[in-house]
Amino acid sequence: MEETGEHLDPTVEVNLDVIKKRAIKGIAVLTGRTFLLNIITLVAQGLLWAFISPADFGVFILVSATINFLSYFADIGLGAALIQKKEKPQERDFKTVFAVQEILVVTIVLIVFLISPFLTRVNHLSKEAVYLLYALNISFFLASLKNIPSIILERRLNFAKFVIPQVVENVTYNAILVYLAWRGFGISSFTYAVLARGIIGVIAIYLIQPWKPGFQISKESLKDLLKFGIPYQLNNFLATVKDDGLTIVVGGILGTYGLGILGTAQKLAQYPLRFFMDNVTKVTFPAFSRMQDEREALTRSLNRSILFIALLVFPSLVGLISLFPMIITVVPKYQKWAPAFIPLIFLAINSSLASVTTQLTNLLTSVGRIKTTLKLMVMWTALSWLLLPLLSKRWGVDGAALGYAIVGSSSFIVFYLVKRFLNWSVFDAAGKPLIASVVMGIYLYFLGKQISANVFNLVFLVVTGGLLYALTAYLLIGKSLLDDVKKSIRAFIGK
Repeated sequence: MEETGEHLDPTVEVNLDVIKKRAIKGIAVLTGRTFLLNIITLVAQGLLWAFISPADFGVFILVSATINFLSYFADIGLGAALIQKKEKPQERDFKTVFAVQEILVVTIVLIVFLISPFLTRVNHLSKEAVYLLYALNISFFLASLKNIPSIILERRLNFAKFVIPQVVENVTYNAILVYLAWRGFGISSFTYAVLARGIIGVIAIYLIQPWKPGFQISKESLKDLLKFGIPYQLNNFLATVKDDGLTIVVGGILGTYGLGILGTAQKLAQYPLRFFMDNVTKVTFPAFSRMQDEREALTRSLNRSILFIALLVFPSLVGLISLFPMIITVVPKYQKWAPAFIPLIFLAINSSLASVTTQLTNLLTSVGRIKTTLKLMVMWTALSWLLLPLLSKRWGVDGAALGYAIVGSSSFIVFYLVKRFLNWSVFDAAGKPLIASVVMGIYLYFLGKQISANVFNLVFLVVTGGLLYALTAYLLIGKSLLDDVKKSIRAFIGK
């Protein structure tokens, strides 16, 4: 049954009260119902690291980055423009976006197949790596077919349904990947898993949110959407150049082994973001867009969303760094990943800052200040391309990770920019969770040095460290912390 007041205005999909309710429920649903999924993914990745070599993992990262970089050119920001659009989109808007995107996607897919011999020579790809390149290219096309149904669900803030295809995709992908890696398929494990994920994902999203694909190019609709879409996609282009483009360059400096070590450290440092931050930003982008004229509500929502992210991301990163030496000792097959420890520390600094900064730039984008985020992305891209190749040549993997930490530290300028726009509290939103995390980290560090490395002591440290963090956070934040937990639980169970 829909919330009361949803259709008071036929030109508005949801009103402010409904937006607030659905935003809270959306965050709870995406965080709660995908938590088990992320646990499955983490376990699968943990098994994969035991079965696969750093060099093979580096090949997967390199090929994936190549496809991601090329696939940028198949989007001009129309999907994001549809989500951000204040008025309810018409069917012609959906069909226009679908038509333009598919024309671009098919063009890029054909280009990738045509230039694959060149990519093979430049990156010294094996036969198995070339097949992986083809599989990723096909999966890119399949992913494009899911765009419109996903946009419809996002605009309605219907994240309870949105998460189902993700669950199906990821369970399929991880199950096939780990099984084949265990059976010794190496790089080919990724190839089969990627193809299966792409096919299953398309079927699942159309069952959840039916939509009849259609081709129509409305000049009026396209012109309106491009006003937001082009600056947004230019911002994405810079992000692609900064991340995937730089991965290709750094991979050439470090080699596949070094890229595998760096990529592993990145993946570990980004797990808390994927667990918690992504779920919140997925909800708050359309929610902020719907309430962009309500300054007071926007400020409260920003503070609470950053607090929610920081409360979960900060202790996860601190705990991971503190326990990493014990983890690789407890699991002997993880010893090959020991060189990832120092990079992990630097990349955790970057991730902790990103957990706050991403939500701030998310806010700026959702309220139409796309030019500001574009300027910020220009700054981060320039710094990344200046520092990372230089530091990679100087100090290898550790230097590359240090470069990411330095670039991340420049994000404090975003704090200032948003502070001028909204009176959000840095200390209440991020400072208190940071203090509680540092307290927990000190405890884990000193006690970890006093006890032997075994599974029992590892579990003991995780449990007691978590309890200490929860107590410290409660003392700093107060009763409102429990109130938010109760609201999230009620939203999650739909009451």
